[in-house]
Amino acid sequence: MGPGSMDEEASKPPASSSTDDGGGQIESRFAHLCKELALGQSMERQAMAAFKESKKFFLTNMSAMGNRPAEEMERYWSAFVLYCVTRLGMGEVKEEKEGGTITLCQILSAAKLNVVVFFKEVSQLSLKAGRILSGLYGSDWEKRLELKELQENVAQLMDLSRFYSKAYKEFFLLKNISNAQQTEDSRSAQYVSDCHRFGWLLFLALRIHSVGHFNLVTCTNGLVSILAILILHIPKHFRNFAIQDSVSFAKRSNKGVNLLASFCDKYHTSEDELKRMMEKTNKLITDILKKKSCPASECKTENLDHINTDGLTYFEDLLEGKSLQSSMLILEKDYDDAVNNKCDLDERMFVNDEGSLLGTESLSGGAMGSCSIRWKFDGFASPARTMTSLSTPPHSPTSPLSVTCINSSKLAPVTPVSTAMTTAKWLRDVISPLPPKPSAELERFLSSCHRDVTNEIIRRANVILEAVFSSNSFGERCISGSIQSIDVIDRTWAQERKMEALKLYYRILEAICRAESQLLKTNNLSSLLSNERFHRCMLACSSELVLATHRTVIMMFPAVLEVTGLTAFDLSKVIETFVRHEETLPRELKRHLNSLEERLLESMAWEKGSSLYNSLIIARPALAAEINRLGLLAEPMPSLDAIAVQHNIPNGGLPPQSSQKFDALPDQNGDARSPKRICIEHSSFTSPVKERLLTFNCLRSKLPPLQSTFASPSQPSPTGEGETCAETGIKVFFSKILKLAAIRIRSLSERLQLSQQISECVYCVIQQILYQRTALLFNRHIDQLILCSFYGVAKVLQLGLTFKNIVNNYRKQPQCKPQVFQSIFVNWPSANHNGRMVQEHVDIITFYNEIFIPTVKPLLMELAPAGDVTEDKNNANGPGSPKLSSFPNLPDMSPKKVSAAHNVYVSPLRQSKRDELISPSSRSYYACIGESTHAYRSPSSDLAAINNRLNCGSFRRINSRLNFDIVSDSMVGGSLGYPNGTLASSAAPATPNLPMKREQPDP
Repeated sequence: MGPGSMDEEASKPPASSSTDDGGGQIESRFAHLCKELALGQSMERQAMAAFKESKKFFLTNMSAMGNRPAEEMERYWSAFVLYCVTRLGMGEVKEEKEGGTITLCQILSAAKLNVVVFFKEVSQLSLKAGRILSGLYGSDWEKRLELKELQENVAQLMDLSRFYSKAYKEFFLLKNISNAQQTEDSRSAQYVSDCHRFGWLLFLALRIHSVGHFNLVTCTNGLVSILAILILHIPKHFRNFAIQDSVSFAKRSNKGVNLLASFCDKYHTSEDELKRMMEKTNKLITDILKKKSCPASECKTENLDHINTDGLTYFEDLLEGKSLQSSMLILEKDYDDAVNNKCDLDERMFVNDEGSLLGTESLSGGAMGSCSIRWKFDGFASPARTMTSLSTPPHSPTSPLSVTCINSSKLAPVTPVSTAMTTAKWLRDVISPLPPKPSAELERFLSSCHRDVTNEIIRRANVILEAVFSSNSFGERCISGSIQSIDVIDRTWAQERKMEALKLYYRILEAICRAESQLLKTNNLSSLLSNERFHRCMLACSSELVLATHRTVIMMFPAVLEVTGLTAFDLSKVIETFVRHEETLPRELKRHLNSLEERLLESMAWEKGSSLYNSLIIARPALAAEINRLGLLAEPMPSLDAIAVQHNIPNGGLPPQSSQKFDALPDQNGDARSPKRICIEHSSFTSPVKERLLTFNCLRSKLPPLQSTFASPSQPSPTGEGETCAETGIKVFFSKILKLAAIRIRSLSERLQLSQQISECVYCVIQQILYQRTALLFNRHIDQLILCSFYGVAKVLQLGLTFKNIVNNYRKQPQCKPQVFQSIFVNWPSANHNGRMVQEHVDIITFYNEIFIPTVKPLLMELAPAGDVTEDKNNANGPGSPKLSSFPNLPDMSPKKVSAAHNVYVSPLRQSKRDELISPSSRSYYACIGESTHAYRSPSSDLAAINNRLNCGSFRRINSRLNFDIVSDSMVGGSLGYPNGTLASSAAPATPNLPMKREQPDP
């Protein structure tokens, strides 16, 4: 069965135009697209070959490829295949057509598609085409294609264009040209719009020539410098403000308004950085536009009235009519010459009048606002981000919705740009002033070990951080229309970021040493401070926060793990500790770490090559055979010397090495491991946190000392319970996973309108799977087991819940990714390979029938008629599995009685209702409580209905024989909309002695 079969549209027949001749017309349309793009014979030949190979697969799975019409999906598939061939094709296909290589924008324009929708469909297209492209171009095709980095770059450009357009509208008049009643008004509006375009073109020139490395904070500084130049040069009568009275210009002296200081206060930029950007921008105007500059203090113009002109530069005719048009032509040509079709996106489209390439959709699915084409970006909902609005009501159960309404007229919405600038200001104000070396107190701890480890600490920090912020990481590359090159500017930027990470590392390390010393009643922390893995995790956390703040496209998580030689399980051990020991850490950086921790817990720690398996072998010896059979163990962690050689890091300037080799310490037990290369995923700043786990807030139980967390897995745990450190560590890790599972189970139960008792049943099944059927999680995602558990519990309790309904509601969850239910790892015998075990990925239905049910059926059968779960007396994994606990005590979100005298209750707004009522672009404006029980009901009727629902139970007791067995392909296929109820995947091996039950399709 092809992935993506859960879509509502799966039941729709494919368009006849696409399938009426077995795909002949599809080939004809693709050939026409190749001709239109003038690919050249060799490139067109390979493109047609790749398309023909994928055509059959596309026709088979077209109904499961999203919610768009078949004809439109055909065009997206064609564009995707063509883009892959032009980027990945080998040999003669690499020849360039006249005028340069084919770009993504050219492909999408010829196919009459837009960039935003293309990237919304990319994950589905990549998932579907993965097997074919791997066969053609190798298993690393996706990493070489860099589509995720390109998507992130598009998202950031949208954020920057929205920021620039909004600020420009705030400062300058704009009248809708189409509604202009007078010629003069039309000319004025055209002039203001041309100035807006000029500013964006100047920004692109600044990025190409002066801003060597693309990141959100640096580019925002560049846009602010351009806004300052526009204010100085656009005629005064086009302003929306009186500069002497405007609150936007709060920094004043007897000489007038300090323009740059006011902008720094307004946009949280660094005044030194803004001055440097102004110098670069002025130089560009002089060098490229050939404008003559003069000190603003020597110029007499009404534009400079009430402005402190000290240090400012003025260009006499910069934005006069003819000069403006000439300057825009020069900047257009400069951009064409610099890019020369070398990159995939033409960044000028973000201010082009023609909006076809961007369309009217956003990467987050938000609706477009009603606005003119010129200002279309105001309506874009920002792409998914982890750094969310500070004014967004927290959606986590640990932070119930505030009842305080937010006055949107007084509190401006927080955007990705403003959030990045705020957190960068924290780094600048709190971290940057710290010394770039261990403090006196930290040195006291370092020297109190069995041997002084100060030099080791300093050398390790320099090597690791130099590797993260090195020329190898930020080297020459071309993404999204801007040429990234390592030069003096990049090296300066990288060194500044390295120093921020270094100072943050020393600060947190000192706080941890202080806390551990108080806990252990000693200053000798040798076990912890001599542990290589612990320090690398701390350095990785510090680096990730700096990279996340500046929103670098090139180094997106989990790239920092690969550079430092760590695994996801390693990093999961320190995130909570890191957050607890930095009280000033901004809320958005805490959210980012929380988002990372969720990803580590849900799947990354279970991937092949994770150090989790080294601990599991000791904590759960019964799992050793399966772990070894699947080859899941990690590789040795690379030594510091190896990292230094790989990144060309000299030893100059670092303390001399002691006689001891600074190889990676094997955590005192020869267990040093590192991951295989990890593919970079689109994470850096994902969607807003809704119903997510705040592990470091939820889990306030006393954790074991850090030194035991990083000690040898086989070493006795200092907890005094007769456990090894591996068992203690696994216990803590599993408790975090269960907390995460509880949050997601409750959230999905709420969407499905299931009772608390059903949620507890699902939770207990997941708990038993984690402790008794742990191997089910190997190389898999926790949500895959949650979805299967929901359906299994529903079948046992005869709830009539369909798999289709479960998955469709799961799609609305903030953490949902299509591959969760479309691509699940299995390892089973195959008739095509003479019975040998074959590893592949299947859809969730196949996984449920062939793997999940045979393994979990005994656990599901333990569900008593009333929904209680009995304790399993035969622990399959030996000692170490605790007694089953009840559903965790999450913050109570149930209806509250708000009046002692009246039977009145208030309940938080359900997530499903909240999603319907609040669009992504406006979510930060509201804090909502309470909801209507039905549409268009009066308040009194609602309250009566609420009380009636509270006074009656919703859990149905089952007294009949449990009607449960494996789910038939025909039944599930019919419920999910497959033609004739047939699953499209290849047949999996049958499970012996488990008859397949034939049922009527679910309604």
